[in-house]
Amino acid sequence: MALSKELLDILACPKCKGDINVNDKGDGLICDTCKLMYEIRDDIPIMLIDEATPIEG
Repeated sequence: MALSKELLDILACPKCKGDINVNDKGDGLICDTCKLMYEIRDDIPIMLIDEATPIEG
């Protein structure tokens, strides 16, 4: 089961409070402003700054 659109609409980056988007693989949420990816485990987004993965680009 993927994340619902309603959930994605209310989620925000915990660091900058900006918009986040699902990555191409569907296994993470990307904040383009902070260049961080928040992993999705068992259909649950892990929205902890300390566990976020830096992304390049």
